[in-house]
Amino acid sequence: MNRKTHALLAALIAGTFASASVASFAQTTSDAPTKADQKAAKKQAEADKDSAVAQAKADKKKTEAQSEANEAAADAKVKNAKKAQ
Repeated sequence: MNRKTHALLAALIAGTFASASVASFAQTTSDAPTKADQKAAKKQAEADKDSAVAQAKADKKKTEAQSEANEAAADAKVKNAKKAQ
């Protein structure tokens, strides 16, 4: 291996150890959720619920539009079949 490869590997290994030590420090410092954490979690849950409702409404509209398009296509086929007779 050349010198650049060795330097790159050394940097990657050093970065791995640095991130591992930060992660272990972060895990030991959090005891219990604070009031702000609980409030944020509640707001996030409400936002998730609102998002799910909005997605369901959008899916319903899409399904209805597709159904109408399918019905129009079927009507067009019937009309074309009648013309062909």
